[in-house]
Parts: sequence; structure tokens; C-alpha cells
Amino acid sequence: MVAFRVVTSNFWGIEPPLDARLALAERQFCALAPDVIGMQEVRPLDGRAGRTTADHLAGVLGYRCIYEVALEWNDGDFFPGHAGGQEGLAILSRHPIAEHRVRRLPEARPTEARILLSARIEVPFGPVWFHTTHLHYRLDDGLARERQVVAIDRAIGEIASEPDAGAVQIVCGDFNATPEHDEIRFLRGFTTLSGKRTHYQDAWQRIHESSPGSAGGSGPDGRPSGITWSSENEHTRPLRSLDIDRRIDYVFVTTRRKDGRGTVLDARVVLDERDEQGICASDHYGVLADVQIAPHS
Repeated sequence: MVAFRVVTSNFWGIEPPLDARLALAERQFCALAPDVIGMQEVRPLDGRAGRTTADHLAGVLGYRCIYEVALEWNDGDFFPGHAGGQEGLAILSRHPIAEHRVRRLPEARPTEARILLSARIEVPFGPVWFHTTHLHYRLDDGLARERQVVAIDRAIGEIASEPDAGAVQIVCGDFNATPEHDEIRFLRGFTTLSGKRTHYQDAWQRIHESSPGSAGGSGPDGRPSGITWSSENEHTRPLRSLDIDRRIDYVFVTTRRKDGRGTVLDARVVLDERDEQGICASDHYGVLADVQIAPHS
């Protein structure tokens, strides 16, 4: 059995205190030792261009890094006095990255545009396609997110149909929707969108659906909640109008195979460590999943 460890992290741009947040992330990533990391809200360290937060973390970890811009804006595009800049997604891998692709997602706006970033990771047991994304964030953006997850599923399906695509596809990110929303229920195979059905495993749910008391906090019924946007994290305070204490960051894995490939071996909330001042690495906690990528021996 070979476990492939993935972590998803919305890193919250370059919000202060950036040096302290990077140091926290470095320490936790080193301890977790993931095979691949999917990062959202990645920005250049100067806010505009050049070396990014993902490049910095990849250098510390000794990982390969690919970064793609989702949105660029000019001075004043958001509001008067707001500086121009760019934001995107990144994939960090300890293994060689054979190729990567970018898919633009529907519902782009002048100040909000989304992509799917995909990479073919070469591991000793064959390729693994890993994808990361970040969907629209407003509470009333459900229809936009529905169109985005349908486009994501289509892109992943096209890759999966290619020769030598590998048996396992993993997609992670900040979906800005809870498990009860149709966009997440679609990915899990529980509802139809645009006349289509699909199926991915929600890695955290797969492990914790019958494991009360597991990491990540508990809901009112005592079951683990897996919250990643938490009122306990001081960084969420500026955006608490979006509702708080939600599970909105995920690792999804394609349907497990009879030979064991795609089995979720572990999943938990991570990157929730605080420093001496009580701050976390980001306004989101991360999610870790261990996924079996080799067949049973």
C-alpha cells in the first residue's frame, strides 16, 4: 500500500503579519511532509509580480512549484486607492511535475475570476493528476459555483479519458460552499447539475462520517465538523459577514477502484497551529488527505 499525501491551503494572499504566517506554514508543512500541496490566494510577495508566497514555501521545502495567475487588476479597480496586483493558484510537489494545464472557469468578473490548475505528478507507481481550484465566495453565488463545478468535472473527465492518465484524480481547494450545498452534493454524486452526474469522494467525510471525536472540532451533535473557516481563527474577523464556522475547504478523490487505488486512508484538518501571539498561518485552516495510489499487492 502506497499513501500519497496531499494538503490544500488557502494562504490568504500577503495579508499581515506575512513573515510570521510564512514561518508558521513552513514549520507545519515540514512536519506534515506532504507529497503535493494545492495553494489558493497565492500572490507575489510584493503584491504585483515576481516571486510568490508559493515560490517562497517551495524553496524552503525543496519542492517544485508551478503558479498560474487567475486574476490581475489595476490600481483602483476594487475601490479608490486600492493597489493593483495579481492572484492565482499554485501546486507544490516533492515529485517531478511532467506537465500542467489551466482551465478558465465560468462566471468571470472584472474583480473575480477563477481557474482550475492541474498537474501530472510523476511518482514511482505511475502518474497522479492533481488539481486545485478556488470558487466564487459570496453567499449568493451558488449558481455561479454550480457552473464552475460542472466545468471542473468536465475538465477532469477529459484528462481521465486520456491514455496513461493514471487511475486516481485528486482535486482540492477552497470551494466556498458547505457539504449541504448543491455544488458539493453534485461532486459527491447526490444531485444533478446541467443534466450531468458524477462522483468524487469527499476525503474528510469518508474518514469521519462514523468517527465522533476526531480532529477538526465537533458539531452540536458531537460529530466531528471539519470546520476550516472558524470563529476561533482571529484572521476570519474581517469577513465574518460571510457566516462563520463552516467546512468549505476540501480534498476530493475519484471513485476508489476494486484494487484499492483511490482509497482514502486518512483525512484531517491541519494548519491550525497558533504562534505565541495566537495567530494562524492563514484565515483558513487546511485539509490533509492520505490516498492509496498503488494497487493491493
